[in-house]
Amino acid sequence: MTFSILARDPDSGLIGGAAATGSLCVGGWVLRGRAGVGLSASQGASPSTLWGEAALDGMKAGESARDVVSRITTEDRGREFRQLSALGVSGPGAVFSGASNSPKIDDQVFDGGVAAGNLLASHAVVPAMVDAYLGTSGALAERLIAALFAAQDAGSDARGLFSAALLIVGPDRAPLTLRIDHSDDPLPALRGLLARATSGDYAFWARQVPTLNDPERTLD
Repeated sequence: MTFSILARDPDSGLIGGAAATGSLCVGGWVLRGRAGVGLSASQGASPSTLWGEAALDGMKAGESARDVVSRITTEDRGREFRQLSALGVSGPGAVFSGASNSPKIDDQVFDGGVAAGNLLASHAVVPAMVDAYLGTSGALAERLIAALFAAQDAGSDARGLFSAALLIVGPDRAPLTLRIDHSDDPLPALRGLLARATSGDYAFWARQVPTLNDPERTLD
């Protein structure tokens, strides 16, 4: 019972995802990402964290997002209660939405990304996410959070929101994994946490830890 968006920023080489839900701990349940591989968002009435990890494993082995989503969802007899999005570091994204998730259910693949949601209050939620992401300038993280706010304004999760998360990965930076696991107003809390994580001493430290392209990097 969640809405999420995965996107790729060709200018920075980063890929990232954001999600929000009317339950707890959306970041731990939904978002997965690996630098140099791609992203996944596994959600729904009975979400499978196994799906999210399997999608990354498949893309790392060379499968396209479309092929990996098709294979994973075909093999699972419980698929109709789940929703899976995947996006590689190249190529189009892909999504599967099981029919037994609580309506309203929607998904949309767009240039450089994919968005999906279930138990939505309105069919306007997913298009609003995509339009806000594409229509917002600035860093990938800010564009993703803008997409979550737009989804909330367009109807949101039918239960309201209690958790939100952001994940950014890339070959030249440490992963940025931000989670608001429970809050009566999680989107402003997530935006505030992003500001803290990308400024000051924390940001200085994060720029000196190991990355995919520099696995032995240390503090100066």
